[in-house]
Amino acid sequence: MPQLPTKDATKGLTLAEPEVVEMDTDALIVGGGMAATGAAVEAVRWADKFGVNLLLVDKAAVERSGAVAPGLSAINTYLGMKQGENVPDDYVRMIRNDLMGIVREDLIFDVGRHVDNSVHLFEEWGLPVWVKKEGKNLDGAKAKSEGYKVREGAQVVRSGRWQCMINGESYKVIVAEAAKNALGEERYLERVFVVKLLMDANEPNRVSGAVGFSTRENKVYIFRANCMLVACGGAVNVYRPRATGEGMGRAWYPVWNAGSTYAMCAQVGAEMTMMENRFVPIRFKDGYGPVGAWFLLFKSQAVNSKGEDYVKNNEAMLKPYQDRGYATGSVVPACLRNHLAMREMREGRGPLFMDTVTALQNTFKELNKQEQKHLESEAWEDFLDMCPSQANLWAAMDIKPEEHVSELMPTEPYLLGSHSGCCGIWVSGPDEDWVPDDYKVKADNGKVYNRMTTVNGLFTAADGVGASGHKFSSGSHAEGRIVGKQLVRWCVDHKDFKPQLKISSEEAKNMVYQPWYTWHEAKEESTDPTVNPYCITPKNFMDRLVKHTDEYGGGCSTMYMTSEAMLSQGFKLLDMLEEDAKKLVARDLHELMRAWEQYHRLWTVRLHMQHIEFRKESRYPGFYYRTDYMGIDDSTWLCFVNSQYDPEKNQVTLFKRPYIKIVPDPYAP
Repeated sequence: MPQLPTKDATKGLTLAEPEVVEMDTDALIVGGGMAATGAAVEAVRWADKFGVNLLLVDKAAVERSGAVAPGLSAINTYLGMKQGENVPDDYVRMIRNDLMGIVREDLIFDVGRHVDNSVHLFEEWGLPVWVKKEGKNLDGAKAKSEGYKVREGAQVVRSGRWQCMINGESYKVIVAEAAKNALGEERYLERVFVVKLLMDANEPNRVSGAVGFSTRENKVYIFRANCMLVACGGAVNVYRPRATGEGMGRAWYPVWNAGSTYAMCAQVGAEMTMMENRFVPIRFKDGYGPVGAWFLLFKSQAVNSKGEDYVKNNEAMLKPYQDRGYATGSVVPACLRNHLAMREMREGRGPLFMDTVTALQNTFKELNKQEQKHLESEAWEDFLDMCPSQANLWAAMDIKPEEHVSELMPTEPYLLGSHSGCCGIWVSGPDEDWVPDDYKVKADNGKVYNRMTTVNGLFTAADGVGASGHKFSSGSHAEGRIVGKQLVRWCVDHKDFKPQLKISSEEAKNMVYQPWYTWHEAKEESTDPTVNPYCITPKNFMDRLVKHTDEYGGGCSTMYMTSEAMLSQGFKLLDMLEEDAKKLVARDLHELMRAWEQYHRLWTVRLHMQHIEFRKESRYPGFYYRTDYMGIDDSTWLCFVNSQYDPEKNQVTLFKRPYIKIVPDPYAP
């Protein structure tokens, strides 16, 4: 059949039979976000002393990789221990309160005691940090020009108890530059998408390599390694976004986060934890602009259509949770704030708005004209630093924040472990006497390696670490630094290990390029690749995936509600989708990347729904509701829900692990 012009043009380099490139290293860092760059900087310090080889491989360019890629206007985790502001115990209590009482306190404490040093490093590398001078705020550029340094005791400008303001449009570029300078050009690869981890042929439960492909050249890369860090972010576009049509790519979290961390580690048998948890942030509607600075720095309020503070109006809804010991901190947990907002929407008091007008007017009263102008510019820069589309939307809709309120709306669900969410992988805590044995993972040599998963030699950090949220950018970098040192320690302890992969190079190449081979077999059956009985494009696959999860897994269309019956129907549809995954096709390198992202998304969101089904309560109201099990049941479910995939049996087992409180409540005897 002659080939006619298709309705869906290709976007990238045409695929061809790939060259196979095989590489050996001691420690492999997969990812290029804050955790990976933190690991690189720290690992180099020790690797060069002990003759350990390092290699960082990133799907993107490191300067614009990860959630911080667009920039930030605030660092969300800075304890200020040098200034006597907070201690790690406080940090643990805050996160325990926000995540409804079930967290890994050992991991959180560990991040808390190291995170300030990462912020000091950022400042040292050139990041402008706002400071206080005689009671006035100096923005980062001014503070830098006057020689103020937070490391030396300067007081940061707080937008909340844990947040500090920065001039952060180049935040990730600065952090990436430090990592690249440490590594040198020979120790990192960019635009290479790692898609599968490879197990060792001789040692059970031992990772020894990975396979991926270049997104710019027809090359398949096979890596052999003694150990590795997998830190590829969370999962976006696993639920149907509120934005539609051309706006479907608009999301709050970076759209290139496809659940690769979760899928790849789960597929080789790593134990997962709290995968039922998700984050549903309230953001400026349609633009997904962040609200934190408006709440914390500008002291703005969220109101309903009548101009009422709906959190205050619905305070009685918090009492059942407060009676159980939740929502007792100074800040209402994020899920419960959503819970109150959803009531407003259900009972017809929407839409919801951010009262930017009153906030700016109240603040302007205390400022002169020049200071007012500066504050107004900061209101816009809050978006330009990290979400330019929101500034564009305001301009397009003739919205002036000092004159017009702006609509708020909860987003679609995201799966992550470093923001106000805690799904991810079960890892070992520090090998210290205050850490319970249940929180330590023993390696093949009987030792404990901080942040190692239950698979020997496999580490994760940031979004990958489960039951440990609120790391944000600085905490993710600090956790990466923790792992960087452990990678070198592992290599020194296992210096005689020689990786032997279970899979041949030819098999690995064929597996990675299978969507292209499938396209060649099917392309003559239709003149339009989007309508072909023998193939499915990545775009069509994702459209089906997010429709299923949205309607049956507690997405926007059901107001985040699901049930056992709804989940059961969803699993049937996901099973059919998995059958069709064998028909995924790729005509170019861009589509090959998209095809593998869909494999990862399917694995990740199905685990998420399996965990929701297993946990028979609504632990996170406002993030999701089990309509057949409304409310919290601490008598049965004050525990971690974990799961583990058996590659030999092709079977997932779900089970409980005990929650252990380490940090006492305030004022406890």
